[in-house]
Amino acid sequence: MAGRRALKAVLIDLSGTLHIEDTAVPGAQDALNRLRQASVAVKFVTNTTKESKQNLLERLQHLNFNLHEKEIFTSLSAARSLLEQKQLRPLLLVEDSALEDFNGIDTLEPNSVVVGLAPDHFNYQTLNRAFRLILDGAPLIAIHKARYYKQKDGLALGPGPFVTGLEYATDCKATVVGKPEKSFFTQALTDVGCSPSEAVMIGDDARDDVGGAQNAGMLGILVKTGKYREGDENKINPPPHLTCDSFPDAVEHILQNLL
Repeated sequence: MAGRRALKAVLIDLSGTLHIEDTAVPGAQDALNRLRQASVAVKFVTNTTKESKQNLLERLQHLNFNLHEKEIFTSLSAARSLLEQKQLRPLLLVEDSALEDFNGIDTLEPNSVVVGLAPDHFNYQTLNRAFRLILDGAPLIAIHKARYYKQKDGLALGPGPFVTGLEYATDCKATVVGKPEKSFFTQALTDVGCSPSEAVMIGDDARDDVGGAQNAGMLGILVKTGKYREGDENKINPPPHLTCDSFPDAVEHILQNLL
């Protein structure tokens, strides 16, 4: 911790770190409650685009996690902010369950393409429509570019391969708004009022969670749940501040060593 300030905030990934679909990581609820008793702010930061913030909140509360909507910062929120800032009309490639987070956004005659995780809409016709819009000058916005994520029955393709395919076909570069973008982490930290040197991130994705956080100036803790695969900690430089078995172990380390 040399050169670092006292810890003020813990950013926590959701899918793969606290839960996998409708199953909680063992001991995660109690660990979160212990963390809340310490003198740190807690913020949940997620690239999940399959469902709205409200649906995600209800899923987690059903699993007995103690959290509130205002504590969740999603890549959907970041994408909406960008659309409003640039006054864009998007073709939204997101699941229907995520559309409520874009309520009020004009989508008639789209002049931009927004790609999230949309298994029900990743078909040739929809992707070809996106391709033609981008060729005509519409900006491509990736809610995030994760390669894959963890489902109950195994790993599944994330939006990254589809975004990359559109980039390749149109010879353009997407604007990415979610993790691992530095702006995503700094916006989340602004919400809790602290600097990167006063924060730590816990997540199951070495590149997007830990690497992104550390590039933004935070400490990163990688957990071996969710999408983690053996050797992931060696895929980023610098390596994680810590690699541990699960979220409860990460919380124990924070309580014993970082406060």
